[in-house]
Amino acid sequence: MNKKEKGIVGEVVSTKGTKTVIIEVTRLYRHPLYKKQIRRTGRLAVHNESMELVVGDKIMVVATRPLSRTKHYKVSKKLI
Repeated sequence: MNKKEKGIVGEVVSTKGTKTVIIEVTRLYRHPLYKKQIRRTGRLAVHNESMELVVGDKIMVVATRPLSRTKHYKVSKKLI
């Protein structure tokens, strides 16, 4: 991964696909009026060539060209 590339950190929630994992990304933002922090989660389909990830792993992903209709990310590295 280059210095310029920004990664997205998420947790693996499904490994049922062939060479595909589903990760859950959580982001926090402040409500514009009430100033309370709100947590939003999103799910991304990620290309996983090595197939060594298990549910619960924290990984970093980077954007890539579209690999399928839903996959636009690939695994960059596994975090501890």
